[in-house]
Amino acid sequence: MIRVLIADDDALVRLGLADLLDGDPGIEVVAQASDGLHAVEQATAHRADVALVDVRMPRMDGITATARLRALPHPPRVITLTTFDLDEYVYDALAAGADGFLLKDTDPAEILRAVHLVAAGSAMLHPSAARRLIDRYHRSGGPRATAARAGLDRLTPRERDVLALLAQGETNADIAARLGMRESTVKAHVSRVLAALEVTNRVQAALLARDAGLTT
Repeated sequence: MIRVLIADDDALVRLGLADLLDGDPGIEVVAQASDGLHAVEQATAHRADVALVDVRMPRMDGITATARLRALPHPPRVITLTTFDLDEYVYDALAAGADGFLLKDTDPAEILRAVHLVAAGSAMLHPSAARRLIDRYHRSGGPRATAARAGLDRLTPRERDVLALLAQGETNADIAARLGMRESTVKAHVSRVLAALEVTNRVQAALLARDAGLTT
């Protein structure tokens, strides 16, 4: 059972998401929060597996809340929620530790899929809107790109292959099929990639790969 926390200052949005998620037999909504600070308190009390966090909230915004959530002793994986007029915050949310993000008008089936994917350790980078936003607000070049390329130098050729596919939003199963490997082997490679790049999740690894010019 995937334990989910919903954090959004709009009560109707919280209600709609809760109804949707509670309709999935594999998901349980264990807590709701109306702002970022409340989200951190609720996550501490209820130990959620996944948190859906709105970007703009009172008292503590979603970006700051994401960083605080990821720093907890038992951190939930985080999916940030946004709208197109808030897209300038997306990269900051991902850099703060979010495992992905959804636009608020995302199809309900995709929201459920995202929760399951993120709970299983994957990232939600597939939607075309997500790709456009990341590409728009994340540019290669300068000190960040130099540091990213140095991180890639620590990887073996096979690990670079895995990272390149990971950065395209492929799941472990997809990568295994593409590279002719066992899924357990892919998981081991991903763990080594994260450690070598000194990042905490797949999204940050994907952004670093883009910084380094490994993907476009």
